[in-house]
Amino acid sequence: MEERFIHVLLIEDNPGDARLLQELLRDVNSVQFQLTQAHSLNQGSEVLDETPFDIVLLDLSLPDSQGLDTFVKLHQRSPAVPIVVITGLNDETLADRAMQEGAQDYLIKGQVTSDLLARSIRYAIERNRTEQRIREQAALLDIATDAILVRTLDGKILFWNKGAERLYGWDAETAIGQQVSELLYRTTHYQYAAAQQTLIEQGEWYGELEQITRSNETVTVESRWTLMRDNANQPKSVLIVSTNITEKKHLEAQFLRAQRMESIGTLASGIAHDLNNILTPILTTSQLLQMKLTNLDARSKQMLELIESNTRRGAALVKQVLSFARGAEGKHTILQIKHLIWEVEQIIQQTFPKSIEVQAQAPRDLWTVAGDATQLHQVLINLCVNARDAMPHGGILRISAENLVIDESYSRVNLDAKVGSYISIVVTDTGVGIPADILDRIFEPFFTTKAVGEGSGLGLSTVIGIVKSHGGFVNVASTVGEGTQFKVFLPAVNALDALEEEDATIPIGHGELVLLVDDEAAIRDIGETLLTSHYYRALTASEGIEAIALYAEHKTEISAVVIDMMMPTMDGATTIRTLRKIDPQVKIIAASGLTSSQELATASLGIQAFLPKPYTAKELLTTIHNVICNTSRK
Repeated sequence: MEERFIHVLLIEDNPGDARLLQELLRDVNSVQFQLTQAHSLNQGSEVLDETPFDIVLLDLSLPDSQGLDTFVKLHQRSPAVPIVVITGLNDETLADRAMQEGAQDYLIKGQVTSDLLARSIRYAIERNRTEQRIREQAALLDIATDAILVRTLDGKILFWNKGAERLYGWDAETAIGQQVSELLYRTTHYQYAAAQQTLIEQGEWYGELEQITRSNETVTVESRWTLMRDNANQPKSVLIVSTNITEKKHLEAQFLRAQRMESIGTLASGIAHDLNNILTPILTTSQLLQMKLTNLDARSKQMLELIESNTRRGAALVKQVLSFARGAEGKHTILQIKHLIWEVEQIIQQTFPKSIEVQAQAPRDLWTVAGDATQLHQVLINLCVNARDAMPHGGILRISAENLVIDESYSRVNLDAKVGSYISIVVTDTGVGIPADILDRIFEPFFTTKAVGEGSGLGLSTVIGIVKSHGGFVNVASTVGEGTQFKVFLPAVNALDALEEEDATIPIGHGELVLLVDDEAAIRDIGETLLTSHYYRALTASEGIEAIALYAEHKTEISAVVIDMMMPTMDGATTIRTLRKIDPQVKIIAASGLTSSQELATASLGIQAFLPKPYTAKELLTTIHNVICNTSRK
């Protein structure tokens, strides 16, 4: 032992037994013991409170306590101090029970020798230190943001840290004992099998894997597998450390797509410049010949007209290429998009096949944008024409618009999005849909799936060019056989002023206090303005810890809590669980830009409502009103 003295507290009321133990300790030559005696449990507890000891020798039969209860009381009071229990000859079963409760070792009176006593003390101290180190290491593993798990060679989970709980959604109690292949690789068994083969052959494996969470969300992880061996160098288990890189991979894909589009745009701009130089003299010459050669026969005149018309068509294509490359330049004014929607609706009602049902809607309080009316009109027409072509046998074409506020969470997973106020124009069809393998290419110029002569492949590239020139971005979602949705986001102007135009259809408050929790300042500011302008009172918090403190202070006043699920320091799920401990009846509205958060919230947190971001002012106020007024509990 490293210590010069081992400080021993003996809690023993029998003077003879105490003297015997003291004499036995004096006979140990390898180390010196400093012994202090207490005659009762209460006296021993008081001594422990005042003086540190390396170990306690505890008789289970004392004047003020008997049996297993003696150990339990002392261990609960001083859990960090190792205890060796002392029992009579007939109490070995009692000693075993004490070991199960946390005693480090036991001694039986009448069978103790000097060497046995010394070994027992050393063993108890070392075992206690080892357990303490294990507890500290386990705590560090739970603090780690990575998912850390240990499994058997055949895949049975043995250890599952807090990081794994956060990443995959299953708690340790549920995960331990499960087969990792069934829990995380339900659709990617081939990846698991390949990694397992490399692990067995080389002793380790490192790479990327696609896994499934409890909410059926697919996540991409960067994972390292290490084969653990026993003292005989035989494989016994596998240590796995995984980092969630789903967001990183998503952003990388967007970045690569943006780079590809930028390169194509640069190339298209150069080509368009050269084509204009080529087309100009052709068009001019064809027109000049028609003016000068008045005695042309019908066939020659028709050929010149054909040259002119096709040259004009080529010039129109070049103009679209330039719109894609840099956005056609035009004067930007303050526009109300709903007026453009009504105009486009009138045009397509008159020109599209009657088999296509057109539905258009926009809220009265739609915010305005700064833009070129002609260009944005072209965006709507191009999207509607694509929708028409996707429904050759008829269907439903919907055009709608709404106010949206984009927060930091949404912008992190959408490369082109910035935090702020937007209007969203949504064009949805019930057509043939777009296959997933070409979805990333649809905005490239000249890329088209239409037959030759049916399309130039410039409609969507023109859309993306115009929208980007307005500071916006486009999202697209499509399912083959069901239809496609294009969502155009344009920065709004005077969004806060628009909030002041009270919509009679939006329910108002009656002085109720609402706590709004979001780490994005713009969301809090706009939310507070919206609530107070509709006769609510508002408290705001920038993160979970602040929200908990405010709720504890105003618990009796707060009618509902709106919580962002994606926050630093303490996330929404942890905040909600803590609030429920303070008040099981708290009314929670969870908000997030991730559907997985909705699944998590509805599955395990017992919330009253979920708001997908970006949400409209009406959606927020209506949800708060419904939650406060709904007396039924989930």
